[in-house]
Amino acid sequence: MIKILQVRNIDSFVESRRQKTSEKDRKTVQAILNDVRKNGDSAVKKYERKFNGRKTSQLRVSAKEIKEARSKISRGKWDGLRVMSSILQWEESNFLQGFSNPKNWKDKSAKISFVPIPSVGCYIPGGQARYPSSVVMSLIPAKLAGVKRIVVVSPPGRDGKIDPLTITAAKKCGATEIYKVGGAQAIGALAYGTKSIPKVDKIVGPGGKFVSIAKSLVSDQTAIDMVAGPTELGIIADASSDPKLVALDLISQAEHSKDTMCFVITQSKTVAKQIQKSIEKLIPGTERSSIIKESISKNGFIIVCKNQNEMIELANKIAPEHMELMVKNAKSLSKKITGAGLVLVGKNTPSAASDYLLGTNHILPTNGFGRTRGGLSVLDFLKLKTVVESTMITLSYNSSLLKALTDAEDLPNHYKAVRGRFD
Repeated sequence: MIKILQVRNIDSFVESRRQKTSEKDRKTVQAILNDVRKNGDSAVKKYERKFNGRKTSQLRVSAKEIKEARSKISRGKWDGLRVMSSILQWEESNFLQGFSNPKNWKDKSAKISFVPIPSVGCYIPGGQARYPSSVVMSLIPAKLAGVKRIVVVSPPGRDGKIDPLTITAAKKCGATEIYKVGGAQAIGALAYGTKSIPKVDKIVGPGGKFVSIAKSLVSDQTAIDMVAGPTELGIIADASSDPKLVALDLISQAEHSKDTMCFVITQSKTVAKQIQKSIEKLIPGTERSSIIKESISKNGFIIVCKNQNEMIELANKIAPEHMELMVKNAKSLSKKITGAGLVLVGKNTPSAASDYLLGTNHILPTNGFGRTRGGLSVLDFLKLKTVVESTMITLSYNSSLLKALTDAEDLPNHYKAVRGRFD
């Protein structure tokens, strides 16, 4: 089951725990992308049959299918989706307002503004679970930013159809197109374009191993948000932590897939053993137990550190997607945790709740990228636009400085281009 470890060299340990892309997997994904780029729809449909066992004649979800999906949604599910959308929209709107009213630029030569990206593709996972919540997390910020073309791709189920709530959520949140396709072939279609699926300017959203590899491989010509998946959860625990709650939170993230990484950092061997026992006790009677067991045994661990400084260093270097602080001094400790994609403070802030209704976006950086960026937000769908206007007076005033700089870089024609305006 979950292993209890002690770390001698933090850097070596963190490196060993990074999700590594095997050369075989990379070649597999690259072959799919090359095929999609060359053969378009026929390649996309071929891989849907090969990997998902589905023969698809039409990739795009039709208006009839959207209407049919809506008819299958219960009032409770619809209300939950509506509330989640409202909470995230309120949070993102407040965030956006901080950038939408720039100061008076009358006396400034450069004017800075934000403009929406023209088109985005939002990958919504499927397969072992359904994720209409990821629709909300991707599309609400895009819609608020003013993106005109919002494309959703998601793998259909065995019946060849996307989950009705996923379709309904996509339509409600502003999708202009929805396609029944998943995996690396979906990323290839969004990046390169096919007859059915026109290319987009940016690809966002979480996914499994092959989706993450594909996003990385196409990023040399199509923008992506981040590497977001498979999911990760770290928990810092102490003697005040409830072992059962810690175990439940680990299990809640481990149920996503066998590739998830869930771990605990503590200073107490006793706490480590209590958590280990709780996990072993809970898993057998839990739904999706086979996925959870494989995930926990393959990727899970409990680290026993010497002191708090070592715990903080380890947490910041692993930089997991989610980091829960289930300790006495959670608020003060949160100021020192800088690497995680999302920091959750206290025993009543489980990552499972943040996936839905806490107002935070659950599309978060994984594989250590939390050290350099946070979760998906409205800013991911905006481009910084800078417009500048100069005058002869400005050029003349800076002429000698400009000549000194162009001489220093041995670029004389730069200065001549400016000097020519005086002549």
